[in-house]
Amino acid sequence: MNLTTSASPTESTRVAPQPEARTRPRCAFTVDVEDYYQVDAFSDRISPLDWAHFPSRVVDSTWTILRLLRDHNVRGTFFILGYVAHKHPELVRAIRDDGHEVGCHSYWHRPIHRLTPEEFREDLRQATEAIGEVIGQPVTTFRAPTFSIRGDTLWALELLAEAGYRIDSSIFPVRHDKYGIPDADPLPHVRETAAGAIWEFPPTVYRTSLGNVPIAGGGYFRLLPFAATRWMMSRVHLADRRPLMFYIHPWEVDVDQPRLRGRWKSRFRHYQNLRTTARKLDLLLNTFSFGTMTEVLEASGMGYETTSADSSIAIAAPHMSVGTISPAECL
Repeated sequence: MNLTTSASPTESTRVAPQPEARTRPRCAFTVDVEDYYQVDAFSDRISPLDWAHFPSRVVDSTWTILRLLRDHNVRGTFFILGYVAHKHPELVRAIRDDGHEVGCHSYWHRPIHRLTPEEFREDLRQATEAIGEVIGQPVTTFRAPTFSIRGDTLWALELLAEAGYRIDSSIFPVRHDKYGIPDADPLPHVRETAAGAIWEFPPTVYRTSLGNVPIAGGGYFRLLPFAATRWMMSRVHLADRRPLMFYIHPWEVDVDQPRLRGRWKSRFRHYQNLRTTARKLDLLLNTFSFGTMTEVLEASGMGYETTSADSSIAIAAPHMSVGTISPAECL
């Protein structure tokens, strides 16, 4: 199997889990679809106004992941930047046509703690409309850039519920210098807001007496030996009997991406072990039963049910401005 990048083909209220069938997926496979120069690690040097000056690689690198999922007959949830949906609508349609769930990852990839509620509401609206116009249906799953729903930004959950979102995956129950709520519930659960309830599906952690160990993917997946990741995920999967959440970014399988200048910590987090990611992903997909975030929640026996609104058609015309930056300025 070819795992290298190449051009794309033309084609907290907890409900106790109930017994489940072995064939149902218990691991959510998720992808945060963003380009290598859009990550928060380099945002102190690269603003959205600079994006047009960098060669885009998100289409090819996302296709590397799509081919892997095809090989293993796996469907996942792809959280798309509104900017990517606007610039590469054919990629988003290919993701949808492969049977994957399409979610929202904001428009400009700005962490929520750097935004006011009004700015977040506008960014969310712009991203929701841009993605919805491409896929022809409402978007109901969300992940904040850099898992930036923290203790000081829990207000964002109300705005998500207000906008019609039913599932969020932005609260990482770990201690980290940029994100996380260490004592957050590590299981999928319902959070009540003034605008209605929203399900929270956190990235998976391995609980120890010293605190939660992040094993959900991304840099942790690249840094840890695969045997360690497999062992901890298996322990959570079998011993704790709770759904798992795994995440990855397309740039993490792009060995040949341009090297950007930045702080040593940012460069280490971004570039470490890129060469082994695709192979480890192949092993992971061969080890666990993966599905979309919604499929895993439905199969968990925790009470989540798809509503008619999740599958209805609702296309909105995009509004092309956010703050002082418009998409046209960055394309």
